[in-house]
Amino acid sequence: MIDGIGKSGAGRIELTRSPAGQAAAAAAPAGSPDASGRSASLGSMVSDLVALGPPVETDKVSALRQAIAEGRYRVDPDAIADRMIAADLAR
Repeated sequence: MIDGIGKSGAGRIELTRSPAGQAAAAAAPAGSPDASGRSASLGSMVSDLVALGPPVETDKVSALRQAIAEGRYRVDPDAIADRMIAADLAR
C-alpha cells in the first residue's frame, strides 16, 4: 500500500505559525549568553543560502520546456508508478 503521498501522522511535516520571536525564544532562553549568537549565525546561514540561488538545474529545465513545446516529451505512467512504489517501500 502506498502511504507516502498525502501522508498523515508521525511522518508528515506540518507547518505551524507562531508569533515572531517565539521560535528563537524556544531555541535558547532569553537570558542565555548564546541566544543572540545563534540568531546571528542562523541569519548568516540564511543569507548565504539565498545568495546561492535556488537549487535548480536551469539547463535541464530549458531542455524539458523545449521538449514539451515540441511534443517530444512523453510521460511514462508505469515508470512513475514504479518509482513512487519504490520510494515508499524504501522507508
